[in-house]
Amino acid sequence: MPRLFTGLQIPQLQRTQLSLLQSGLQNVRWIEPSDMHITLRFIGDVSPSLAEEIAESLSSRSWFAPQVVLGELAAFGSKKPKSVHASVRLNQELSGLAAGHERLMQQIGLEPDGRKFTPHVTLARCRQVAIPKLAQWLASNGGFVSSPFTPDRFVLYSARESTGGGPYVIERSWPLTSKAEPAPPAT
Repeated sequence: MPRLFTGLQIPQLQRTQLSLLQSGLQNVRWIEPSDMHITLRFIGDVSPSLAEEIAESLSSRSWFAPQVVLGELAAFGSKKPKSVHASVRLNQELSGLAAGHERLMQQIGLEPDGRKFTPHVTLARCRQVAIPKLAQWLASNGGFVSSPFTPDRFVLYSARESTGGGPYVIERSWPLTSKAEPAPPAT
């Protein structure tokens, strides 16, 4: 059973910018730059037939491209940090893209994702990281902001069952269009 999620790939320039931040913190597992992404909708473990239905559903409409800006570094898990990430500035197009994926997944019978959409790019998974050291690392890298980018597609990723962090495989991709241009055919 594949473990699936939809997401946006991070362009090479921004992956390089993020990878330059990946040092100086103990007891973390850094994410490979090639696996950096923004999750739009976590789907989970599904049967091959449901995976195909998900892909067909995602192909059934046009999707608009959001502008993406990566910024402020933070951690999830205040008392016991679980991961370190770069936040993503939320805008109407990005939240609309994620909400559209959520609606489609519910229409085909998946349970609603109970988590609030908090776009981010995971940089590291934490293993008992010292909170004072993490706070110091976040403060020393606090001025990070990437150059903006507009993705031209979103992808359906698969992942092996693990504690997270990849490797991820791109199963399918779909174009994103600006609101001013017609949607190209799905690939």
